[in-house]
Amino acid sequence: MGKKVQAVKGMNDLLPVTQKDWPITSAFWLAFEQKISTWAEQYAYQFIRTPIIEPTGLFVRSIGEETDVVGKEMYTFDDYGESLSLRPEGTASCLRAVVEHNLLYNGPMKLWYMGPMFRHEKPQKGRYRQFHQVGCEALGYSQPDVDAEMIVMTADLWKQLGILDKVELEINTLGVSSERAAHREALVAYLQQHEAQLDEDSKRRMHTNPLRVLDTKNPDLQDIANNAPRLIDFLGEESLSHHQTFKALLDAVGIAYVENPRLVRGLDYYNKTVFEWVTNELGSQGTICGGGRYDGLIEELGGKEAPAIGFAMGIERLLLLVQQSGQLDVAADLDVFVMYQGAGTMQQALTVATQLRQAGLKVSQYSGSQSLKAQMKKADGSGARFAVIIGEEELAQQSVSLKDLRGDKGQLQAACGDLLQQLQQWMAQ
Repeated sequence: MGKKVQAVKGMNDLLPVTQKDWPITSAFWLAFEQKISTWAEQYAYQFIRTPIIEPTGLFVRSIGEETDVVGKEMYTFDDYGESLSLRPEGTASCLRAVVEHNLLYNGPMKLWYMGPMFRHEKPQKGRYRQFHQVGCEALGYSQPDVDAEMIVMTADLWKQLGILDKVELEINTLGVSSERAAHREALVAYLQQHEAQLDEDSKRRMHTNPLRVLDTKNPDLQDIANNAPRLIDFLGEESLSHHQTFKALLDAVGIAYVENPRLVRGLDYYNKTVFEWVTNELGSQGTICGGGRYDGLIEELGGKEAPAIGFAMGIERLLLLVQQSGQLDVAADLDVFVMYQGAGTMQQALTVATQLRQAGLKVSQYSGSQSLKAQMKKADGSGARFAVIIGEEELAQQSVSLKDLRGDKGQLQAACGDLLQQLQQWMAQ
């Protein structure tokens, strides 16, 4: 017997049954995907799908060469002289497609996507090397009403999933590039005064991405971070007005939020509004959704200047929270299990099963040579509501035996032509 081959660490199989380290089933996942599709359409977002492999330069230009994602976590490889990478997030790929195909030619556009992303980091609960995201991007919109609409949109989803009381909204503003540059200069000067107290990671970030120092999780650096120069003190009138209007809109629709001046997000392309939905229910991996404005990114990727805002949510973390504390209607189990025994009954079973499927029922058809008693055990284990039994006697009479496996309707014999009607009657009761 050959040696078993196992999946790459941090990359999970999605199975019809729960696993030891991964409790989400494929049925639960599919129910979520169906809900997401309906939800996105309600807000007039159109679906887009992009390749999982992109030129490495796309992520260097958009995410930033000094970010942890590009510097440490991307899966990058040489493809006959061209550097390619597995996508670590969805926004850059989405905007590459928008620019390449000139999708904003006729005006603003709202897009959504769903699919796998890849980052080489230490796997832990809620954080995987292959993970999945749902993302929404509103392109060509400059006013803060779209920022607020995205918050309303996500809050609506949390309500539908039964987790609104398990999450909290944090917001901040990063201003525009000139304002961040002035703040950066003051921040670096401040951090240099405390360099002896910084850990190695913060010392590195002090010169590459100093805003991330403020987001440190090191408890020994919290006082330094709390007393650092605040970006909001460097913002001009336009940035402040955008932020104040954004907050007023959230107040108007009754969405509570916490202003977190240390919320910066991990990617270089953000400006003005940034936000995260966080929870205390998942341990250290508390962010289930995050996003913000990236008004300069489309131009940076070769398109005409256009404002934009978007967000992404991690499906794995979100589903863990929903399973633990929320609600999600999973599609019902099988409607009918068709079994047979005797000469000529296999063909009749296939005919009956096909007719029931064409009528929209979920049907499993037995295949094998076990006794009807053994087949009945399989029918019961399948979760089907009803069993259809075809033996030689039923075949001769062009009928079937119909058995209620989950209720008290018992068993009856029905002509093949009356089976569907009888089933629909039972299912309606």
